[in-house]
Amino acid sequence: MARLAGKLLSDTTGGMMLRVLAVLLVLLLASPLAAAAERVISLGGSVTEIVYALEEGDRLVADDASSLYPEAATQLPRVGYYRSLSLEGVLSLRPDLLIVSENAGPPEVLERLRAMGVSVVTVSDRPGVDSLYERVRDVAAALGVEEAGERLRARIEASLENVAAASARHRKALIVIHRGGPLLSAGAGTSADALLALSGLENVAAGGQGYKPLSEEAMVALAPEMIITTTMSAESAGGLAAFAARPGVAATPAADEGRVIAVDDLLLLGMGPRVAEAVGLLREASN
Repeated sequence: MARLAGKLLSDTTGGMMLRVLAVLLVLLLASPLAAAAERVISLGGSVTEIVYALEEGDRLVADDASSLYPEAATQLPRVGYYRSLSLEGVLSLRPDLLIVSENAGPPEVLERLRAMGVSVVTVSDRPGVDSLYERVRDVAAALGVEEAGERLRARIEASLENVAAASARHRKALIVIHRGGPLLSAGAGTSADALLALSGLENVAAGGQGYKPLSEEAMVALAPEMIITTTMSAESAGGLAAFAARPGVAATPAADEGRVIAVDDLLLLGMGPRVAEAVGLLREASN
């Protein structure tokens, strides 16, 4: 009986110690030490922009080729494109934290980084403003600045409410990008499509899913009243005037009415903290 009592006491004491250790571990993870990462790599243009909007850009040691804003982001070392990462390129920068779009990859590279002890935090990156709010929260949490994340979300939400009050005409719109091959249209399930909806515009390419090649004949048949392209796409065509004069583009109501415009690439396609600015530009151009 004495031996049994002693064993029970030992088990109880051991269990209590385990619980105490578990509580201490939780407190440690919740402390500022958990947010002490100072060599951070952000992967995804919107992710990087959020880091800077949270005023944490000084913790970044690198980003990727889609990180086009702010200007400081373009001065950092690049680890390639966030969808096609190089393991060696990331490791060479000795990061202690990667904050990555859920679309980043290849997955096996991210898994190997985790296996090597690099902290990898994946954040929401789906089309739509709800995902943007979630992304802001996720990035802020990864950096240990949750209160700043709440303030940023509130600013974005308020700015969208303000711009929604501005007048806009309902128009049939088409977002077209050029990446060296055929023209591509932004269909359903893209951030570009979500931006058009926020701007009160009808996406004439919404019958397709994602980004699809767009022929001259298809563009004419869609008859958009407004064509939006990216700044880089316009530059690759030799300027906005040259882009508007392309066969297909020139034969649309948008070209006839002078509503072919170029918008900053990340602003148009990224659904980031400046989303209200993008909505305002499109609403103004629709009038």
